[in-house]
Amino acid sequence: MNFIDKTSELETLCSSLSKQPFVTVDFEFLREKTYFAKPCLIQIGSSKKCAIIDPLSEGLSLQSFFDLMQNKSVTKVFHSGRQDIEIIFNLSGKIPTPLFDTQIAAMVCGFGESISYENLVKSILGITLDKSSRLSDWSKRPLNDKQLEYALSDVTHLVNIYTYLKDYLEKNNRLHWIDEEMAILNNPSNYIINPQDAWKRIRHHSHNARFLTILRELAAWREERSQRRNIPRQRYIKDEALLTICSSCPQNKEELSEIRSLPKDIAAGKLGDEIVEVIKQAINIPPEEYVTPPEIKIPFSQNSPLSELLKMLLKIISQQNKVVARVIASDEDLSKLSSFKDNDCSALQGWRYEIFGSQALKLRNGELSIGYNPKNHHIEFYQNSKN
Repeated sequence: MNFIDKTSELETLCSSLSKQPFVTVDFEFLREKTYFAKPCLIQIGSSKKCAIIDPLSEGLSLQSFFDLMQNKSVTKVFHSGRQDIEIIFNLSGKIPTPLFDTQIAAMVCGFGESISYENLVKSILGITLDKSSRLSDWSKRPLNDKQLEYALSDVTHLVNIYTYLKDYLEKNNRLHWIDEEMAILNNPSNYIINPQDAWKRIRHHSHNARFLTILRELAAWREERSQRRNIPRQRYIKDEALLTICSSCPQNKEELSEIRSLPKDIAAGKLGDEIVEVIKQAINIPPEEYVTPPEIKIPFSQNSPLSELLKMLLKIISQQNKVVARVIASDEDLSKLSSFKDNDCSALQGWRYEIFGSQALKLRNGELSIGYNPKNHHIEFYQNSKN
C-alpha cells in the first residue's frame, strides 16, 4: 500500500504522475459537522501506480498535488466529481484542468442516468466491490488495511473505466457530446455560494416579493455566519424555521420565541438579537429593491398534445442512441419546441440537432410520422409527403 504522509514523498509521486496522460482522483471526506467538506484521504492513480495521500498528516504540504491538478497535459478523471472538485477549488482556489467525469460520460455510452461507481465497475469490469467500509469515519487514525483497500479501489478501477469510456466515445464520435456537461463542472460559480443567492436553495411556494426579500436577507445572514464559522447552515437555523420567521416577521425576541420550530435558546440568545435586526432592516427595504418572484412555470406534462409527441420522440431517439434523454433535450427545450419558441434551444444546436432537433422540427411541422413495423418489431420514422 503506497500511503503518502510526507511532503517529499508526495512531491516524488506527483512528479511521476505528471508524466502520465491521465490520473484518477477521489476523496474521502466528512461534512456532517462543517460547512466546508473536510478532506480525510486523497486517492490518486494512473495506469502505472496508485497511492493514498493523507491530508490530515501534520506538516504535509499539498502544493505538489495542486500543481498536478493544474497540469494541462494530464487529464484529471473523477466519477461524479462535483464534490471532489469543490474541495480542490476551496483549498487551492482553482479547478482541476482538464476534467473528465465518468458518470457524465456513461450517460452517452448506454449506462443510464447517474450510474453509481459500484454499478459501473460491475457493468464494465465484472467486479463486485466490497462496500462494507463505505461509512467509515475517515478522520480517525490509524485506518485499517480493509479501509485503505476500499478507498484505493475508487481510483484503481477508475483507470480501466476511463479507458473504456473514452475509447467508446472516440470510436462513436461522441466525445464532444459531453462538452456542455463538462463545461458546467469547469465553471467556478458552481462552487462559490454567494450569500445573497442562498435563498434560492430553500424550497418554498411563495411568489410574494416582500416575503422573498426577507427570506433573501435572512438566508444571506445565515450563510455568511455559516461560512465564517465553518458550521453547517442547518445547525444554526433549519429551513423550516427560517420560512416561518419570514411569514411572521417577529419584531422582538419575545415574538421570535413564539416560533415553535425555532429552539428557545436561539431565540433568547445572541442569534435572536441578530435575527430581529436582520428582519428590521429587511422590512425597510423599498419595494423597488424587492426580489423579483420567479415565474410560475407550467409543468411540461401539462403542455399541449404536441409536447407529448415530442416527449415520445425524445424517448425513442434516446433509446435508439443509448443516451440519457435529458442530455439530448431538457424539459425546457421540449417546452420551447412545443410553443414554437426556438430561441436558445440547445436541442436545435450541434449534435443534438443532428439526432433529435431536426426530427423534432419535422414532427412539429407535420413532415414526420412515427410508426411500428410489425415485421422487424422496430419503431420507425416516415417522411410525410407535402401537398
